[in-house]
Amino acid sequence: MANISHTRAASQSASGLPAQGLAAAVGAFGIWGLFPLYLKGLTHISALQITAQRIAWSCVFVLAWMALRGELGSLRAALARNGIFVRLAASALLISINWLAFAWAVNNGRVLDASLGYYIGPLLNVLLGIVVLKERLNGAQWTSIAIASAAVLYLIVVGGHVPWIALTVAASFGLYGLIRKTVSVDALPGLAVETIVLAPFAVGYLVWCHAQGVGALGHSSIGVDALLVGSGVITAVPLFLFAFGARQIPYSTMGVIQFLGPTLQLACGVLAFGETFDSARAIGFLLIWIALLIYSGHGLWQARARRLAAA
Repeated sequence: MANISHTRAASQSASGLPAQGLAAAVGAFGIWGLFPLYLKGLTHISALQITAQRIAWSCVFVLAWMALRGELGSLRAALARNGIFVRLAASALLISINWLAFAWAVNNGRVLDASLGYYIGPLLNVLLGIVVLKERLNGAQWTSIAIASAAVLYLIVVGGHVPWIALTVAASFGLYGLIRKTVSVDALPGLAVETIVLAPFAVGYLVWCHAQGVGALGHSSIGVDALLVGSGVITAVPLFLFAFGARQIPYSTMGVIQFLGPTLQLACGVLAFGETFDSARAIGFLLIWIALLIYSGHGLWQARARRLAAA
């Protein structure tokens, strides 16, 4: 019995959440946060072609991964279950929209707009977690969400225009995450189905690009070709981590962890892409960080209280 208790304790993080799920979520958003640096070498290629390359190579990588693990049978089982294919087709559409909007933002020097979208995303996640999944928040969590909401509204007002890229990024990823949270399928087979759904459209478009003489793969440098092929790995791995983490920890918690991604994207936009980060924007982002400190500080306080009670 003592060994069982020790094993269970070891599988939990300091906050009481499943350690593997928490690590997977942090890893996913860390990779996504630094992804603009990966796309920096592909800015001369259209966003649509970059997205098609990501889809095609992701499909190849995921199917090869499953074959090596001997898990292709689980893919067939997932496809055979009622309702699974339709919901994963919907999530595939949503994530392709997200990829396209993000690639367009990087290509057009709008990384900060994409970052804003991923800051809005956690608020949408919390809203979906409350309304759809019936999750509950305590007072400190409500306070942090209120401050973050005010910060996002402020950033929209000082920007002087409706941030379509930010809203597209936020809505597409928030709804994608909700589907992957609720659909009853393991992370890897689910990701495989999504890429299989998208692959015919992606490959068809790439074939058309090559027929028109505008295809990028094989007509650029070796470095660009490597980035395009490698986009399958850099796309599939964080999606797998995200899908795994979303099924392990509360969706509202996923919403808070998601702030890691846009923070890293913000740094990329300013430091690597030279985008303007004026004082007005800085105030909005500062408010968001205050909200994060409240949420995180309360979580640490709860974890300490649980440890003291156990002692």
